[in-house]
Amino acid sequence: MSTPERTLHPVTLAEGWSPESWRGKPALQLPQYPDAGALEAALAELRQLPPLVTSWEIFALKKQIAEAQEGKRFLLQGGDCAENFADCESGTISNRLKVLLQMSLVLVHGLRLPVVRVGRFAGQYAKPRSADMETRGEVSLPSYRGDVVNGPEFTAAARVPDPRRMLTAHARSAMTMNFVRALIDGGFADLHHPEYWNLSWVGCSPLAEDYQEMVNSIGDAVRFMETLAGAEVHNLNRIDFYTSHEALLLPYEAALTRQVPRQWGWFNLSTHYPWIGMRTAALDGAHVEYFRGIRNPIAIKVGPSVQPDQLLRLMDALNPDDEPGRLTFIHRMGAGQVAERLPPLLEAVRRDGRRVLWVCDAMHGNTESTTNGYKTRRFANILAEVEQSFDLHAAAGTRLGGVHLELTGEDVTECTGGARELTEADLERAYRSSVDPRLNYEQSLEIAMAIVRKQGQRKGDARA
Repeated sequence: MSTPERTLHPVTLAEGWSPESWRGKPALQLPQYPDAGALEAALAELRQLPPLVTSWEIFALKKQIAEAQEGKRFLLQGGDCAENFADCESGTISNRLKVLLQMSLVLVHGLRLPVVRVGRFAGQYAKPRSADMETRGEVSLPSYRGDVVNGPEFTAAARVPDPRRMLTAHARSAMTMNFVRALIDGGFADLHHPEYWNLSWVGCSPLAEDYQEMVNSIGDAVRFMETLAGAEVHNLNRIDFYTSHEALLLPYEAALTRQVPRQWGWFNLSTHYPWIGMRTAALDGAHVEYFRGIRNPIAIKVGPSVQPDQLLRLMDALNPDDEPGRLTFIHRMGAGQVAERLPPLLEAVRRDGRRVLWVCDAMHGNTESTTNGYKTRRFANILAEVEQSFDLHAAAGTRLGGVHLELTGEDVTECTGGARELTEADLERAYRSSVDPRLNYEQSLEIAMAIVRKQGQRKGDARA
């Protein structure tokens, strides 16, 4: 995907760290496997399987994140809340890639910045849960923790944690990555032909005309450059694309943590860009211990309960050398709390002076339940948190450098509102998520267009 890069900054090996040192720390959100022998056999097999990504891809992404920290790029991170093994098929994968390409096209055109494209897939098979057990009526069973752990069906057999599922997760991730790489290398992302990315909605969406104008404008610009150059601009026919997931299931992550030739240290080779969720970000916990020793760029989800001192201590633990591109904070406060909770964190990090990429996750703080029993998110609240975040960063003297969204390329109805003004009644038509509600392709593109409008307004206000 990219040419090899050397380390970006002098960094030091984490003291007293190994891929298994997390086992000596409190470990939350991990399943209890009933057969220790079967678990070890599965992990032994996993340790022998090929990696899913390479160290030079990881370094290339870290360099791009470092540029995003400096305001020279914008990060777009999106994909499923939790992947299902059954969704590892060509249509679902290509549609997911299409919507991310469409969003990045809008952002590049409107922000006049290169976009770092990161898929929340090819490994997003584990999910944290608020309780270890799920009760329906008089029956209690272990909670569904994602396809890498157990099955969603509410039966005793399906809910038993099965270590062999980690091998299936590796295989499905590899197939997803292979197909994405093949699409990109085959010219699927060619800016000469953005019509390849069209989804079936384009002809009838309320946003179709605006989007088509952007496509035509970019096509005209490409043709103009090539007329001046007298030849085709070849670097427009492919892009860099990276993967990410929450590195929740530590036995799986540790088994895919490797040393590589001609580089020092350890790399998580299950993904380019792992993150720690809110439930497992304790400073003395197993997940922070694991993350402090890998050389990948990493992210931390930051919720409304996080205090400034916590954030600074996490920076001490996870990026003591202030390495460019190393650390991202993904804040997810909710539209009703972001104005109160985010500014003290921004101020603390700004005063500290160390490098960090700030990204807004406007999904997880805005989840609610409807009167007809669906878990949903209101588009208006998602948009409000994104727009407030831009304003709050500007007021604090910091920079919002990206967005993190749960989305799909499918025609689902899981979040209310948006261009078609979906209502609670519409949720019954196409609600397919097994965990959290996602933006559909149209709502996702609408967010990208809103970001461009917001930044355009800010620039206009600055000139006034």
